[in-house]
Formats: sequence, structure tokens, C-alpha cells
Amino acid sequence: MNKYENLMNKCIKLAKKGQGKTSPNPLVGCIITDDNFNIISEGFHEKYGQFHAERNALNKLDSAEDCTLIVNLEPCCHYGKTPPCTDIIIEKKIKRVVYGMKDPNSIVGGKGIKILKKAGIEIIGPVLEDECKKLNEKFIKNKTQNLPFVAIKTATTIDGKIATSTGNSKWITSEKARNEVYKLRKQYDAILTSSSTILADNPTMKHKRKIILDRELKTDFENAQIYKQGEFIVFYEEKHNKKILNQVQNDRISFIPTPVNNKELNIEFILNKLFELGIMSIFIEAGGGINKSFLPYTDKLYHFIAPKVLGDNNGKSCFYGNKCDFISDCTNLKFESVKKFPPDILITYSK
Repeated sequence: MNKYENLMNKCIKLAKKGQGKTSPNPLVGCIITDDNFNIISEGFHEKYGQFHAERNALNKLDSAEDCTLIVNLEPCCHYGKTPPCTDIIIEKKIKRVVYGMKDPNSIVGGKGIKILKKAGIEIIGPVLEDECKKLNEKFIKNKTQNLPFVAIKTATTIDGKIATSTGNSKWITSEKARNEVYKLRKQYDAILTSSSTILADNPTMKHKRKIILDRELKTDFENAQIYKQGEFIVFYEEKHNKKILNQVQNDRISFIPTPVNNKELNIEFILNKLFELGIMSIFIEAGGGINKSFLPYTDKLYHFIAPKVLGDNNGKSCFYGNKCDFISDCTNLKFESVKKFPPDILITYSK
């Protein structure tokens, strides 16, 4: 691994400090070195609306003349919540810019690099492009598909069960695994669950934003644990409007009437509406039916597995609803990583 790759790895680690705080912006870390590649300053994008990583790193220096700037994403060249990063890079007389990947945002998309080149700055990159794209996979989907990034979390026995036939599910996995779930939630803009899960488990699911799929408006909007804190978006079938008008007093809930296909809320409508509302990523914690419905639209699957066998054909599965006559009809995923949270494991898959 050469010096640029080592420094880019450091940028990626810096960028991760902003996880859960920068959406809808990307995760970005920046390092400034002197002419001998000694690190003299660093910064990262700490929170949406605040300065970008490059400006945070450069503002710590009186002079950056003849220095090298390393950043995992092409510097921006437009005014948004903050001024363009290309301006301060040129102003501080940076000699060289090493970037990880081009910005997928069409407003930038290579223009930042062109501006810096035109100013006489040496450009090196892309460096560790695959790693940089992985870091900002949510941002890339948002900008290239105009859709939120979708992740499913499920926790099962070895034989793929999330509950017994009576609905008992506490606890399949250990406290260590559950603590990891809390950390994962924080990396997403909102949690999504269903009325069935709320009625069965009465969960809290702590998060600032929650999305509930409640076609018939069956949940108790005043007393269910999940509605005690946060902001909520509830998708429902329009013919149940009277239930809202007559019963619901919780002003932290936004109700959105949704098209229905075969007694199921339309997933594409939901995803497009969430993107319109500025929700760039969702973390699904629900039952096998919802998991199945969202699987075609899912980018990542977090699968916690406990070393337990239920051995009950009537136990509830983590995915159900599709009928496959041939193995070739299966949904295919890619193994991404395996982590241990003894006694459990987490297997992460991607499309």
C-alpha cells in the first residue's frame, strides 16, 4: 500500500466519525500534509449544515502553501449550506489534491476537479475508489437513483425463525448483538416497522424518526410504546380516514394515504414519498411479510444468527410470502462481512 492509500484510509476513518449526523450529505474526511507527507491538519464533515471536511481541516492552518490535501470525495464547487471547498483550497495555495472518488452529485460530477486543475493544482486520483464508494453507498444511491437506501435487519435462529408459532421472540439474540443493532440504527435516517410488529411486541425502537406501515390504522397511537418519543410517518389505506379524524390526537404523526395492491401498501410509492420528504436511508425492523415485500428494493441485509434451533415448522420465518418452485427463482445476495457478537454472529449481505 503506497503513501496515498495509507492517507486515504485515514480519511475514511475520519469520515466515519460523522455517521448518523451528515445526511443528506456524504461522509467525508480530509487530511493535510506538508511536502514530506507529514500530517499537519485533519478534519471531517461533522454535521449537516456545518462546514465540509476540507474547510474544517484548512481553517486550522495559517498557511497551506505547497501542501497536499487528501480527501475521500471530490471537493464540492457549488454554494449550498456552506461555500465551495474548491474556493478555499485555491485560496490556501494547496499544491496537490488526492481524491478517493468523483462526486456522484450531478452539480459537481467532475467539475470540482476541473476547477482545481485549471488553478494549477496537481490532481491524483481516484485512490481506493471501491472503499470510498462503500463508505458513501447511501449517498451514491440517493444521487443516482433519487431513492432512499434500504436496509433490513433480522435476527433468527439457525433455522431462520424470528419467533415461535405463538409469537414469542424475546430474546433470540444476546445483549451484545442487540447493542450492535442500536449502533446500526443511528447510521440511518429512520426506522421502518409494521403494525403487526407493534401489536405483537409493543417495541420502543428508539430513534428520532420512525415510519409505520399501518394499512388499517390498527395501532394505538396514544398508548403504544413506539409512539412515546420521536417523529412519525404513518402510511395507511385511504378508506380508513375516519379513524384518523375521530381518534388520533398525536400531532407528532404525519399520516400519508397510500395506494394498495392486493391488500398491501405500495412499496414504490412509499420509497418515493420518503425520498421527497428528505429521508435518505431507512432501517427496516419488522416481520417476515414486510421483509419479503421490501426485499426487491433492499440494498443491504443485516442478519443476526443465534446458535439456536427452533425446529418448529410453524415458527415464524424472517422472509415469507413468495412461492418458489425452482432454486433459480431465489433472491441472490452477496456476502459482505461476518462479525462475531458471542454467542451470535452478524452476516451482512448486499445486492
